[in-house]
Amino acid sequence: MKLFITNDDGIGADGIRHLVDALSPFAEIYVFAPDSQKSACGHGITVNRPIAVNRVDFPGATLAHTVSGTPADCVKLGLRLLRGQGITVDYVFSGINHGSNLGTDTLYSGTVSGAIEGVINGIPSVALSIYAMKPKDFEPAKRIAAQALHLIQGKLDGGTVLNINLPDASMEEIKGLRVTRLGAREYDEEFTPKSDGNGNTSYIYSGEPVVYSGLSEDIDVIAVQDGCISITPLHYDLTSHVLVEEVKSWGFAYDPVGQKV
Repeated sequence: MKLFITNDDGIGADGIRHLVDALSPFAEIYVFAPDSQKSACGHGITVNRPIAVNRVDFPGATLAHTVSGTPADCVKLGLRLLRGQGITVDYVFSGINHGSNLGTDTLYSGTVSGAIEGVINGIPSVALSIYAMKPKDFEPAKRIAAQALHLIQGKLDGGTVLNINLPDASMEEIKGLRVTRLGAREYDEEFTPKSDGNGNTSYIYSGEPVVYSGLSEDIDVIAVQDGCISITPLHYDLTSHVLVEEVKSWGFAYDPVGQKV
């Protein structure tokens, strides 16, 4: 079995090293990871600019490279380079991210985007994140990564990402596991102005997550807030399927002469 591993925290992050350590006993590991921090870059890709790729040594990996682009670049380009060498990977794993990727934050997440790029290429993918910028214990995430690898074989299709989030807790402290759906992820947001002294103002974004109460336990944000592991199946189809037929009834029509409202 061959696994493709990426992240958005950069190839030097602790999380990706723990992920390779967890999965390398079971598969050949191919790492393509950003050469620097790329958190919250979403599904951006690099166009009309060179993407630098450099081979590096990485404990536990059969082959590893740094990539100057985004996580999506890492997967898109990395898979093509491997195919050029006759290497076909079975699964893409992205993480282990320093910080959660829950609810609407999945739209900003470079970690989830790396996994989504896997399924865009028809490869079942898994994203893993811990709810802490400096996790105190990677062991639960390593164990759930290995468990996921074994359980998804022959079951997870090439159009689905499993988005796994863990509280920053030890195995004994974690209160359970829930299969969940995406929820809202809101913050007490602040844009702090900063002047350069020349009449120009820039802004620094920050914010603390909102703590919810009274919401359903099957929401990913609530599961992790409650101290549980959250596993949410995702796909990249953003279509509102329930509205397709209704929108047809609204009367949109193409007028080649010029639409008048």
